[in-house]
This record gives sequence, structure tokens and C-alpha cells, in this order.
Amino acid sequence: MAFSMSAPQGHEHSTKKRTFVLICGLCYSIFMPPALRSSSRKKRAGKPVHRPVDRPALRRLAKGLRTREAILARAVDIASAEGLEGLTVGSLAEQLGMSKSGLFAHFGSKEELQLATVEMARQIFIDQVTRPAIAAPKGLPRLWALIDRWLVLVEKRVFEGGCFFTAASFEFDGRFGVVRDRIAEIMHEWIGAITRAVQGAQNAGHLDPTLDATRLAFEFHAIAIGAHWAHQLLEDRQAYSRARLMALEKLRSIATPQSPRLP
Repeated sequence: MAFSMSAPQGHEHSTKKRTFVLICGLCYSIFMPPALRSSSRKKRAGKPVHRPVDRPALRRLAKGLRTREAILARAVDIASAEGLEGLTVGSLAEQLGMSKSGLFAHFGSKEELQLATVEMARQIFIDQVTRPAIAAPKGLPRLWALIDRWLVLVEKRVFEGGCFFTAASFEFDGRFGVVRDRIAEIMHEWIGAITRAVQGAQNAGHLDPTLDATRLAFEFHAIAIGAHWAHQLLEDRQAYSRARLMALEKLRSIATPQSPRLP
């Protein structure tokens, strides 16, 4: 059999392609800007490329974050008193002495402002209620701390209009959208925290273990929500002390002999 000296068509195409790539690579290395060539050599040598810190940019960023926090702190108070729908870029800018364009630089829309306000309120609630309560001893003391601190939060008017999330829940419970969904998620988180605290008290031997923890959490949540409603709408100044007494009576009725003493 005679061997053909001409290369197959596919091989010829592959050879041309490799030649083209080599030529492109050579041209890129010749005409590459010196800064990029230097950076590339450093990376190949395994040395980090150190860039100077842009301190003015960092200062502007820190100032922007402080401004955003100040905006949201005021937004939380307005929303707790007038509702999230009552929160507008125009009214908030006027109260803060800012331009609308300056406010829009932080929040591109009313919905974004509402969501950011909800997140700010959640963080305040965690700082004032959840985190200190979790620091209490496990069992009944922790469960009581969650309930009591929630009531204290509203009594002390940490939120200008009362309980932010009770008001937001009533405002958005019949609506649809991302703001309503986020409020619902946070309320699920909170009821879950109460449920886990009930279970922790049962596991510690402080509460009757045969009782339904989910139902107990629902009852404690309903007592506090009822107090918020009575205080805000009916101006019942004894609502919170009454709610506190009801919660304590419930806990005492289901506590075991090993349970720590309640207030």
C-alpha cells in the first residue's frame, strides 16, 4: 500500500488553528501594557499584588452607612405609628432635612425602603428582646425572659408607635407581595423562638413534657398580641400588666416541682 504524503484535512485544519493561536499569543505578549505585564509576572511568581488603600473612599462608605442607619431609625418610628404604607420618600426626606434624590441614593423605591425598614426593626427586636433573653439560663427562665422582654419592649416605647411587628402584621395580613412575605417570615421566626424556648423548658424538666409546645407558644403569642391591641386601640393602660399576669399564671399551672421560682 502506498502512503500518502499529504496530511488529512482535519489535521491540516488543526495545524492552522494552533499556528493562529501562537501568533495571537505572541502579539498579546508584545503589545501588552507594562502594568498588566508586571502584574502577570507577580501572579505567576505567587506574590500578592498590593494596592494602596483608598482611604477617602472608605470614609465616604462609612459616612454613607451612618446616614442609612439614621434614615432607617427614623423610618422605623414613622412606620410603627403610621404604618409602612404611610412611609414615603418625600415625608421621610422632609423630616430628616434631606433631598428626595439623596434619599433615593440609598433606596431606589418605596418597596426597597419598606423592606429595609422591616429589617431594621427586626434587628432592633433581636438586640432588645431575643439576644438578652437567650443569655438567660436554659429552661423556664429563658422562656419567661422572651415573653417579659417582648412586653417591656412595647411598654418602654422602643418603637414610637408600639409593637412594630404587631402593627405591620395587621397592616399586611390581607395583602400580597414581598413586604408581606418578609413580615410573615419574621413572625414565623419569632413564634419558632418561643416554641423552642417552651421545648427547652420541657427538656430541662421545668414544664410538663406531655403538653404541646406549639400550642403553648401560640397561647403566649396570642396573650401578648391581645395586650398590644388593647393598649393601642382601647387605650387600656393595664393591658400589659394583665398580659404579664396571665402568662405567669399559665406557666405556674404547668410548671413541675423542679421548676425555678417565677417572679
